[in-house]
Amino acid sequence: MSVKISINNAKKMYGNNTIIPDLSIEIHDKEFFTLLGPSGCGKTTLLRMIAGFNTIEDGDFFFNENRINDMEASKRNIGMVFQNYAIFPHYTVRQNVEFGLKNRNYPKAEIHNSASEFLKMMQIYEFADRMPERLSGGQQQRVALARALVIKPDVLLMDEPLSNLDAKLRMEMRQAIRNLQKEVGITTIYVTHDQEEAMAISDRIAVMKDGIIQHVGTPQEIYHRPINIFVATFIGRTNLIKAKYDSRNRRVVMDGYAFTIEKVLCESDCSVILSIRPEDFLMSKEAVDGIKCTISDSIFLGLNTHYLITLPNNQTVEIIHESDMIRSFKPGDIVYLNIKTEKINVFTEDGNRNLIYAT
Repeated sequence: MSVKISINNAKKMYGNNTIIPDLSIEIHDKEFFTLLGPSGCGKTTLLRMIAGFNTIEDGDFFFNENRINDMEASKRNIGMVFQNYAIFPHYTVRQNVEFGLKNRNYPKAEIHNSASEFLKMMQIYEFADRMPERLSGGQQQRVALARALVIKPDVLLMDEPLSNLDAKLRMEMRQAIRNLQKEVGITTIYVTHDQEEAMAISDRIAVMKDGIIQHVGTPQEIYHRPINIFVATFIGRTNLIKAKYDSRNRRVVMDGYAFTIEKVLCESDCSVILSIRPEDFLMSKEAVDGIKCTISDSIFLGLNTHYLITLPNNQTVEIIHESDMIRSFKPGDIVYLNIKTEKINVFTEDGNRNLIYAT
């Protein structure tokens, strides 16, 4: 059984330091929900409050309709996967997976069968009699996952579970975790500081900063329409350019180049900051109606090439352009830039609010 998780006005303090001032969120039944943010933003603290490892200074935590604030951690029926795996070095793989079932006094036959089921599901059945020291990092993480899931928890909590793996193995394991979560159908909260990882596996993401949730949404919503500049710069790469908004003509003017944007929530002229993703520029060598710029550097990355472009005001922006063996661009070339205006985000001058409304 999985559950809906509701958190209302949560507060966490360490001494006189407030880590989480006032946080509310609802996580849907069977959802893969990720807490994303820089180190020290409170995401692991919140996860440990849900698990029962941290005290709760204020607020209410619910699994469905059951308030769990005062419930012992061992009674919350939670599976937990840690950054350092936390598997027992003196137990075999099978013994590690069976541990939670034995603690719950399951019958011997059921313990064996359930452990075998999850060993096969995690593709480590052939290693059942090995000691953890003879396993790779990825295999040890699979053991930790099997041990967490074999008890059939209501909630699976994962704290930076892939950060100790190399890049290739991280990609393999995140797909395995995603597939497993969908197969088992369990409410999952996943903590990471890696925005690419969060985008790849999540149903929804909560971006956190200083103990405050900045934006909750699907990966697509957060990437394409971030709520503020912090989210825009934390999720993916973007270029920030100062500009002016002409409310009467509904035009944005930047460095002598003007274009119309119909969806700006601003009734008066104002200074704004544009957020333009590297892939949302159009680049040409022809003298078209665009911004005349100079290529200062380029990095070939196979399918795409990343260019550093110097604007007329000497600001440098990053552009991603499809690699082309015939029409190549090189440092020193004069090029003309246009912008996919439907993809632009327009923020207030202080960066705290996105002025683009979604339709």
